[in-house]
Amino acid sequence: MFARLALCSRPPPRIRQSNICPVSIRTYPAKFPRPHGKSLAHRSELKQAKRIVVKLGSAVVTRGDECGLALGRLASIVEQVAVLQNQGREMMIVTSGAVAFGKQRLRHEILLSQSVRQALHSGQNQLKDMAVPVLEARACAAAGQSGLMALYEAMFTQYSTCTAQILVTNLDFHDEQKRNNLNSTLHELLRMNIVPIINTNDAVVPPPVPSSDLQGVNVISIKDNDSLAARLAVEMKADLLIALSDVEGLYDSPPGRDDAKLIDVFYPGDQKSIKYGTKSGVGTGGMEAKVKAALWALQGGTSVVIANGTDPKVTGHVITDIVDGKKLGTFFSEVKPAGPTVEQQTEMARNAGRSLASLHPDQRAEIICLLSELLTEKKEEILSANRRDMELATSSGRFSQPLIDRLSLSTAKLNSLAIGLRQLAVSSRDSVGRVLRRTKVANNLELEQITVPIGVLLVIFESRPDCLPQVSALAIASGNALLLKGGKEAAHTNKILHQLTQEALSIHGVADAIQLVSTREDVEDLCRLDKLIDLIIPRGSSQLVRSIQRAAKGIPVLGHSEGVCHVYVDSDASIDKAIDIVRDSKCDYPAACNAMESLLIHRDLLRTPMFDQIIDMLRTENVKIHAGPRFASYLTFSPSEVKSLRTEYGELECCIEVVDSMQDAVDHIHKYGSSHTDVIVTENEETAEQFLQQVDSACVFWNSSSRFADGYRFGLGAEVGISTARIHARGPVGLEGLLTTKWVLRGEGHTVADFSEQGSMKYLHENIPIPQGVFS
Repeated sequence: MFARLALCSRPPPRIRQSNICPVSIRTYPAKFPRPHGKSLAHRSELKQAKRIVVKLGSAVVTRGDECGLALGRLASIVEQVAVLQNQGREMMIVTSGAVAFGKQRLRHEILLSQSVRQALHSGQNQLKDMAVPVLEARACAAAGQSGLMALYEAMFTQYSTCTAQILVTNLDFHDEQKRNNLNSTLHELLRMNIVPIINTNDAVVPPPVPSSDLQGVNVISIKDNDSLAARLAVEMKADLLIALSDVEGLYDSPPGRDDAKLIDVFYPGDQKSIKYGTKSGVGTGGMEAKVKAALWALQGGTSVVIANGTDPKVTGHVITDIVDGKKLGTFFSEVKPAGPTVEQQTEMARNAGRSLASLHPDQRAEIICLLSELLTEKKEEILSANRRDMELATSSGRFSQPLIDRLSLSTAKLNSLAIGLRQLAVSSRDSVGRVLRRTKVANNLELEQITVPIGVLLVIFESRPDCLPQVSALAIASGNALLLKGGKEAAHTNKILHQLTQEALSIHGVADAIQLVSTREDVEDLCRLDKLIDLIIPRGSSQLVRSIQRAAKGIPVLGHSEGVCHVYVDSDASIDKAIDIVRDSKCDYPAACNAMESLLIHRDLLRTPMFDQIIDMLRTENVKIHAGPRFASYLTFSPSEVKSLRTEYGELECCIEVVDSMQDAVDHIHKYGSSHTDVIVTENEETAEQFLQQVDSACVFWNSSSRFADGYRFGLGAEVGISTARIHARGPVGLEGLLTTKWVLRGEGHTVADFSEQGSMKYLHENIPIPQGVFS
């Protein structure tokens, strides 16, 4: 027979054993309804893949010493395959490893045999150095195949998943009857919810000979497991082939070179521009063989991803991440996007950003002023696009009311934006290149610390299209390149606002400095571009911010995860001020991150006219009240008790809690607040000053609404967001928060040796006064 089939043993029908994998007849759910035909065009579509082939290269399965298997790595791969199988997908494995497993086994047997013979011959138990003969690969495969399969079977049984072994040779694909039999066997195994584990029958196959991997459109020669996996995937009409190797994916040049770049998406026809390196020390294939096999499978309708299966940082989730559409390895696609990739956009932005930073401050101010004018001139076009987004968001039923509120633009908002941008244009003249410090290190050796742009910023924002011109203007003023990733709900508004921004930038030839990412890139994938992006600024829900903080690998994140803002009404508060401040803080714009979420009331104010009037005002404004534990204890019939004292409602809702003193309020804020904005309402100056000093938040106010925590209201012109971090920038982050510094030293041939004990020079370190507005 062409195939050697070994199903995992099953007990008689009436016997149940816990260590035996169950076999069930698979029904075909509508969970992955994609019919096989064309390959998947984008990574995001890989979630639809139902039938998946996982190819495990020799370097993945084999230990570093090429003798034995990498058991931990193999176990994590088995777990991922079992998870996907249990989701209703049809999984197949093409595996290497029989030769390595057999080599380990035969070496052990040979050494044991030699030691026994030597002991008998010498009459002693002391053994001399023994040389292990070179082992023939086919013999190793014969000795290792059964052990490899037993290992797979034992591992999959832990997940109640059954396996079957199939060994094939090239002849099994060339003979029509054998190929049909193989196809029928595999389909029956998949129907019974069994994972087929396929390998070339290395015990009988001849050694590989030089030949073309491709023999026509419908035939590929089976020379190694790469070509086997490709042929099998096409024969079985698989949706996805995942080829795991010991490199990250396909590079544009050999991976060891400094200028080698990982190719995210590879298209047919690009192979002419690729230079291949040497293949791994184990296995018979190489990257060139993998690419040829991948392109052949792609032509047959199967999508392909080549990725690293040996990196301990990703091995435990590499397969499931690929199926989830995450950017790992190289994805092979027949559909080339119309526009640039996000990596290309980042390079374009960085190059144009350097030109932007070199412009005269007046030129950058001119760009911002023009953008301000365009917001007013193109008002009707902007509002029309925004109405379209609003209608789509509302009709979809997928968005909360706070998010829809943030999505809305109005004439008043656009006018306010234009005013803020003109304000920013004035301050932008005193930004990049400003001298912060000047020191005379020694005679004719002068040191300056000057402001410079951070580099490339990535701003990810939900809803709130007014964020786009604000952030763009700040990037222009600070000379930073900018990538913008907005939500789909604001696509039309963002598109026209970005067009206006590029129109303004084009007057000085730097239109590419600000890019709008409109591809299908997941936010998590963008956060992995640590070699291209210097700072990430999320604008949106606490869930968005937290997810970005988790996903960012090696890139600083500037922002806050929550806006749990407090207003504390002290026993010495003015009734009129208290009512106005509480109303404005909660009701002016409930969806804002600086809106009040918790109202703290001094205990002495309970059952007083002030307290009653505050409650009446909140009810009049339709604010839903949640009672804190202490407040609820004072009431016979209380409002619904709060589930958490650390809740950002984002709507007309708030928590009310009772505290015993100003110090009690401070302690409560430190325990449940988010270090965003907190307010005290009191006429007692001493109490107020203690509150202002003790509360450790980015913004702390006395007798003023929490809604003042805003870059425009602070006179910054605009803001990229409010930071609750304690490093770099805190509070509303405007122009200053988007600058860093560099040190410039000017000398005349000075060397450190000149300042040694035998040298002729001495350090002076004299600070030189800097007149206001001096630039380097």
